[in-house]
Amino acid sequence: MMTKEELFHTLKERFGRVLAERGLEDDAVSITCRSLTPEEAIGRTKRQDFPILAGRDVMIQAEYRGCFGQAFTDSPAAFQGTLSEVLKLDIVCDPHARGIFVATMNAVLCSAGLCCGTVHCRTDGPEQCAQDMLEYLRTNYPGLERVGLVGYQPSLLEMLAGSEYQVRVLDLNPDNIGQTRYGVLVEDGASARQEVLDFAQLILCTGSTLCNGTLVDYLDLPVETLFFGITLAGAAPLLGLKRVCFADRYSA
Repeated sequence: MMTKEELFHTLKERFGRVLAERGLEDDAVSITCRSLTPEEAIGRTKRQDFPILAGRDVMIQAEYRGCFGQAFTDSPAAFQGTLSEVLKLDIVCDPHARGIFVATMNAVLCSAGLCCGTVHCRTDGPEQCAQDMLEYLRTNYPGLERVGLVGYQPSLLEMLAGSEYQVRVLDLNPDNIGQTRYGVLVEDGASARQEVLDFAQLILCTGSTLCNGTLVDYLDLPVETLFFGITLAGAAPLLGLKRVCFADRYSA
């Protein structure tokens, strides 16, 4: 199994290769990375239980050549510099640097046309996104009965709980673990992980696992993992991961 260190080294190497192939590694364009307020990030949403509204996660945003790249992180930091400086950041040991790197990578790969959905859906977008996800699952996974949701994403959990699917949800936030949300018990993402993997026919996993490195726990599993969300936008094509996101429809 890939370690967190191997994950981040691989990601940095592959991103660096893209920059070198396109002659961007010494691009003099500055990148400003800043934390967004909850309203800037996701607008005025109907529900108030998104992690970003509770202050657990912060969204940071990088801008590169008019394209924006966002990432959820619990270690936000501001940064301004060049792409070559971003490549020198210690993303293995420094979680602040990791968030900057991921947001920047999303913005650059969006600019290069290598990924999309790098800006979070806003206001009513999460509810519409959940319905799009339901249609996606019904279309692409006929016969699916049991879904494991990794990461407490309230609109997706409510959608799954009200659908034909059986669902179990994992999270690492102690404020959520042990709580019943939308009729579903939120289970410990560490201790209950294997049990949920054994239960599920499909794992629907938040791309935010990239920033804390727990993404490696959902790679090369016997059960298929489908990642969602904006954080993994740039990393998914670089790592060959299957990602579905409808943010481009609802980010305005």
